[in-house]
Amino acid sequence: MAERWLPRKVIGLDINPRAIKVAWVNLYLNALSDDGLSVLDHEGKSLLDRVEFHVSDLLAYCREQNLTMDLIVGCIPQILNPDPTAMSKLVSENASEEFLYSLSNYCGLQGFVEDQFGLGLVARATEEGISIIRPTGKLIFNIGGRPGQAVTERLFSRRGFHIKKLWQTRVNQAADTDILALVEIEKNTRHRFEFFMGRVSEEPISARTAWAFLKSGGEISHGLSVYECRLRMPNQVKTISKFLNNGFHDTRGALDLSFKDEAVAEEKIPFLAHLARGLEDLSYFPHESPAGSCRFRNLIAGFMRIYHHIPLTPASVVILPSRAVAIENILRLYSPRLALVDAALTRWLPKKWITALPAQAHIGTNSIGSSKSNNSVTVVEAPRRSDLVVQLLKNLKPQIVVTSLADYEMRTSTAFELLLNATASIGARLILDMSEYLELSSLPGTNGVLQYLSSHPMPLHATVICGLLKNQVYSDLEVAFVMSENRTLLNALAKAGDVTYGRTAISSQFYYGCLFHELLSFQLPERHTNEQRLPREEEASEYISISRSTAEALSGVENVNLDQRPPTICMDFDENLLQVPAAVKVSVFEGFARQNISDDEIDPRPEILEYLESTFGVPHSYTKEIFLSDTSTSLFTKLVLACVEENGTLVFPMGSCGTLVSVAKFLEADFRILPTKVSDSFKATAGQIDSFLTGIKKPWMYIPGPTINPTGQLYTNSEISEILSICKKYGARVILNTSFSGLEYSENGSWKWDLKQIGTESENSTYAVAILGGLSTGLMTGGIEFGFSAVADAVFIEAFKDAPTLSRPHGTLKYSIKKLLGLLVSQKFDDLVAGLEVQKKILQHRAEQLCKLLKECGWDVVEPLGGTSMVATPSAFYGKCVKGESTEALCSENIRDALLKFTDLSISSSSWTGIPNYCRFMLGLTDEVFAASCRALLRFKELVL
Repeated sequence: MAERWLPRKVIGLDINPRAIKVAWVNLYLNALSDDGLSVLDHEGKSLLDRVEFHVSDLLAYCREQNLTMDLIVGCIPQILNPDPTAMSKLVSENASEEFLYSLSNYCGLQGFVEDQFGLGLVARATEEGISIIRPTGKLIFNIGGRPGQAVTERLFSRRGFHIKKLWQTRVNQAADTDILALVEIEKNTRHRFEFFMGRVSEEPISARTAWAFLKSGGEISHGLSVYECRLRMPNQVKTISKFLNNGFHDTRGALDLSFKDEAVAEEKIPFLAHLARGLEDLSYFPHESPAGSCRFRNLIAGFMRIYHHIPLTPASVVILPSRAVAIENILRLYSPRLALVDAALTRWLPKKWITALPAQAHIGTNSIGSSKSNNSVTVVEAPRRSDLVVQLLKNLKPQIVVTSLADYEMRTSTAFELLLNATASIGARLILDMSEYLELSSLPGTNGVLQYLSSHPMPLHATVICGLLKNQVYSDLEVAFVMSENRTLLNALAKAGDVTYGRTAISSQFYYGCLFHELLSFQLPERHTNEQRLPREEEASEYISISRSTAEALSGVENVNLDQRPPTICMDFDENLLQVPAAVKVSVFEGFARQNISDDEIDPRPEILEYLESTFGVPHSYTKEIFLSDTSTSLFTKLVLACVEENGTLVFPMGSCGTLVSVAKFLEADFRILPTKVSDSFKATAGQIDSFLTGIKKPWMYIPGPTINPTGQLYTNSEISEILSICKKYGARVILNTSFSGLEYSENGSWKWDLKQIGTESENSTYAVAILGGLSTGLMTGGIEFGFSAVADAVFIEAFKDAPTLSRPHGTLKYSIKKLLGLLVSQKFDDLVAGLEVQKKILQHRAEQLCKLLKECGWDVVEPLGGTSMVATPSAFYGKCVKGESTEALCSENIRDALLKFTDLSISSSSWTGIPNYCRFMLGLTDEVFAASCRALLRFKELVL
C-alpha cells in the first residue's frame, strides 16, 4: 500500500508481538537497497518514512494516540477458539509458539451479538474503527463467508455503514483451523453456517456436515469477500457509537441503523444522535411546564418565523398530547351550548356530546352564555367545505366552530378569511385544525392559513391546532401544538392540561423537536430582529368566555409560565430530578433504536402484574384489565368522568389530594373533603372514613398509598386493610393510587402491603377497587412518566374503553418500561436496585435536613416517611411583614408570592396542598437547587423574623 499509493503514513497493528518484529524486519528488507541505502520514491521519501508497526489489540494503539485515519484495512480471525480459556491468557513475546500462532486463526468472545457467528472480533474492530475514522474514510475488511452473506453484511449495515462488495471468491478451509466451535453454535441455535463440498459446488452445507465430511477425508471450502464500508451520516453515527461505548455497552445489540428507505435513515439517525447526546449529558430527565417543553416551543416558533415568516413567539404556543385532547379540553373550557365540529374530528369526543339532539332554544340564538355543565356540550357535525360551514353558522349560530379546510381551500387564504369573518359576525370562536397540511420540510408547500398569519395578527377569537403525525419512523408517535394570540385561552389551556393529563410526554416533544432542529439548522440565523406578536389578554367581549367555575377549578395550578421565565429556584413541581441510573437511559435508548419490535416486547402488562403482586400483594387473578397511559393523571381523569356518569360522590381525605381536587372541580364532579388532623399527620383513619361515609350515596373513595402525596406519610398494611374493609361496608368504589410510592425511607418493610383479599366478594355489589400506578417514582425515570390502572369492575373497564382521548404511551416507552419493570421485579440488576436505594437515602437525608431548617426558621413541619415531598406551615410568619417593605401582613394566601418575590423561591401553596395553611416542599431536586432552596428559606427568615 505504501509503495502503490504513497500515503502520508501506514500503521500496521497486531496483537502478536512476534508478528510485529517480523514486520519490522520485512520493512527494512523492502526499504533498503542491497547497499543498505534508503530507497526513495519520487517524493523523496522511503518506506521507513511512511510505514510503522505497533503491538495493539485491534485499534487500541490508534485510540490511545488519538489518531484519525482515512482507511482501515483488516483481516481478522472469525472462529471462536475451541479452548475458551486460551484467549484470556496474557499475550507476550515469551508465550508458546502454539498460542501465538493461534492468534491468527481464532478469537475469543467479545461481548457482541455477533459472537454467535464467530464475528465478535470483526464487530469490535468495526466499532473501534467508527471512533477513529475520518468522516470521509472507509473500512475494508477481508471476510470469510462461513456465517452467510446476510449475517456478514448486517454486521456493518446495522452500525450505520453503506456497504460495497469489492471482490469475492471461494477458498479452501484452512487445515489448521478447527471448525468444531461453529458446529457447537449450530447445535445451540437455529443458525446454519455456509460451507461447500470442494471449490465448485453450488449448494451450501452446514458446519456439522462440513466437519463430518472433512473428517472423512473430504475437502471443504467457504466464500471469501472483501467489503468496503463507508459511514452514512458519519458525524451522527460517531455520536451514537461514542454514547454506546461510554458505559452503555449493554444496549449495543439493540442498535439497528440499517434502512431500506433512505428517507427513514435521514430522519432516524440524526434523532438517535440527538438522543444519545441528551442521555449522555443529562443526569436526569427534565421537568417540563404544563405548557410544554421550552425548547420545543422555541423550535416551533422559530420554524414559523423562518419558514413561514410569522412573527410568532413561544408564548403563543402550548403543547398537548394530541389534537383530540386539545379539542376536548377547549370545549370543556368554554362549555358551549352548541358547537359545530368537523365530522372527521368528532370521533374523539364523548359519545353523549354527539348523540344528544340540540335543544330548540340553542339553535339560532346568539347568547354568549355557556351550558350548565362542560359534561353536557352539544356537538353538531360539520362538513369540510368552508361555504357549507358558513351556511350552518348562519342558521345554527353555534358558539364554537372546530373545523378544517378542504385541500383546494388551503392553497389560498380566502377560505380562512371567510371563516374568520363569518364566526366574528355571530360571536363564535373558531378552532382550525391544519394537522394534515403542515409539512416538516425544507421546502414546505403553499399553506393559505400560514400565509394569512404572516401578514395579519391572529384574531383573539381564532385558534389554530396542529397535530404532528407525519414522520417517517414512528408512525403512531403524536404530539400537538396550539397557536393563538389569546393569552387568556393559552393560559387556561395549559392549566387544563396540568389538571386532565399532567404533562405531555417529553419523548414525543424531543422527537419532533429534533425534526424542527434539523430544519432550522439549514437556515442562516436571523440577522434582523423582526417585530414579534405577543399574546394579548382578552377583554370582556361578545364571544363565549371561560366560566367562573372553570376558572376557579384551574386556580390551584400554580406553575404555568407561558413567558418561559421560571423562578430562579423551583421547589414546586412533581418530578424527581435525582440522578437517573444508567439502566434507565439504556432502556430509553433501546426503545427508540430497535427496529421490528414484536407486540410482546412492547406489552408491559405481564410485568405490571408481577410488580403489583411482589410490591403490594395483589394477586394476578384480581385484575381483569390493565389500561396504560402517558400519566396516571390522565387515567384518574377518566375515573372521575365515570363517577360523574354514575352520579357518584368523590371523597378526598384532606392532605392526600393536591391538584386532584382541581380535576373534580374542572369536570364538575360532586366531591367532599374528608377532614383529617395534624395529630394524625393528616392521614385519614378508618374511624374517620367510617363516620364520613355515613349518608353519602354512591361514594367513590380516593386513597393514595403506601406513600401519601404531598405529606410523605405512609399507610401500613393493617391501616389500608381496615380502610378497605370500611369502604366495602359502604359499597364504595375505591381509587387506590400507588403512583407516589416506591421511595419509602424505612427498611423494616412495615409499609409493605399484602392485598390478597382486595377482590373478595362483598354483600354490597358496588364495592370495587381501581388500582392506579405511575412508575416514574419507583423506576426513577424522572420526567418520563408512565401510568397504568389495574381493574376488575365493569364500571371501571367501561370508563377506560370509552375514552378516545386517553393519551396512550408510545411503543418505545412501553418497551422501556417493560424492560425496567422486569429488572426491578426480578431484583437481578444491581444498577437499578442500587440506584433505588441511593435515591431513598438521599431523600431521607434531605427530609431530615429540611425539617431541621424549617423548624429553625419558624415553620411547623409534618415529617415525611417516604416520597419526594413534605408539608409545613409558616406559623411564626403569620401577621408579620417583610422588613423595610410596605407589604400586607403575611398569611396563607400570600406566603408563596412573598417567598417568590423576595427570594426567587417557588413552593406550592396551601391552595395546592388542600391543607389549610400548609405549603409543599419538593425534595427530589438537584444538589444545587436544594442548597439554593435552603439559603432562600434562611434569607426569608432574616427578612421577616
